[in-house]
Amino acid sequence: MYKRVLLKLSGEALMGDRPYGISPEVMDSLAGELAVVHGLGVELGIVVGGGNIFRGVAGAARGMDRAAADQMGMLATVMNALALQDALVRHDVPVRVMSAVEVGKAAEPFVRARALNHLKKGRIVIFGAGTGNPFFTTDTAAALRALEIKAQVLFKATQVDGVYDKDPRKYPDARRFGRISYHEVLKLGLQVMDAAAVALAMDGDLPLVVFNMQVPGNIEKAIRGEDVGSVVAGGD
Repeated sequence: MYKRVLLKLSGEALMGDRPYGISPEVMDSLAGELAVVHGLGVELGIVVGGGNIFRGVAGAARGMDRAAADQMGMLATVMNALALQDALVRHDVPVRVMSAVEVGKAAEPFVRARALNHLKKGRIVIFGAGTGNPFFTTDTAAALRALEIKAQVLFKATQVDGVYDKDPRKYPDARRFGRISYHEVLKLGLQVMDAAAVALAMDGDLPLVVFNMQVPGNIEKAIRGEDVGSVVAGGD
């Protein structure tokens, strides 16, 4: 069983059946699963996206300045982080939110030594605001934070059950990879995480596990090392 992990959650996964925002039911269910994982003694860091509220790339596509749009996206991730913190507190789980941008009293500023101290004291740490820089996705932030806290693995909890050669929601003949190398992911242009995140994970020899978070119990199974999705690791 893994002892220290970084979990990447997409903002869209928090919407449930809603077209926008946060589903209280999904958030409560997620917090319950994370409480179970915390009870196993796992040191858990979380990076959450903001696409359910605002996506910087989409804003830029509509004519906004990309840097300004990304800053709005970073604030959206902080909102999601605070919502997840609230849900975890209601499940009696000790948790801290650390932000890569200054947000006053809403969250602690990210300091690596403090993050490591929180983890060692048994607190879940939710990292908000991505890397704190425009033009970098929360996928890249997840890989970066995973390496900074010396996580054994980076989990990407998504809405499909692994890495496919094409979108399984559109193509019934899509093929799932049980295990695939970083080089193959980059060469084939597979939408696992953005290229910068995959390259960063490859450079740090950080394995990625992609699985469906909408299946109850999958987060715990992934923590226990069970086969729940696709593994990205190793060379060709």
